[in-house]
Amino acid sequence: MEARFGVLRGVVRTRVGYAGGRHPYPTYKNLGDHTETVQVDYDPRQISYDELLEVFWASHNLGILPWSRQYLNVIFYENDEQRRKAESSRARLAAASGKPVFSAILPATSFTLAEDYHQKYYLRQVPELLEEMRRYYPSLSGLVNSTVAARLNGYLAGFGTSTQLEAELPLLGLSTQAQEILRVRLKGASAGQSCPLTK
Repeated sequence: MEARFGVLRGVVRTRVGYAGGRHPYPTYKNLGDHTETVQVDYDPRQISYDELLEVFWASHNLGILPWSRQYLNVIFYENDEQRRKAESSRARLAAASGKPVFSAILPATSFTLAEDYHQKYYLRQVPELLEEMRRYYPSLSGLVNSTVAARLNGYLAGFGTSTQLEAELPLLGLSTQAQEILRVRLKGASAGQSCPLTK
């Protein structure tokens, strides 16, 4: 995802997991025919499916064939309207570039959450913020499903501006200390000190 998108308004939560395959219990070490993926829950009153597609297409190299099912660039659609929009946007990109777009568009079947240590990766790299989130969300499920944790994870990954953060901080319910840690981290990320984006 390019930094120009910032932390996307309307994204309620993100969860890392495995999808698209038939293996009944995929794990990172035994993925079977599944693909590593991110499940995005969003509020369509704030961000459209078309806008999410724009972010998806800008997030990876469209002309590279995946070397395994695990790393397939894929959109899993929930209904015919999403499928049509995804296929139409892929066709427009291919026509505009004059090159094939190898990203797959497949029906959503099952989604299995990835192991704990994959969830909220960037938030896990800042123990003080993670500890504060765990006070609010003592269960892993609460943390993984938290809108606040998803927003923090996005900022810590380097997506979002200082202006955007300052506007959103009063809504996040963080302590003064946690707010300051987040400000410092965001400045470091904008100076190019953040980790590269992972899948």
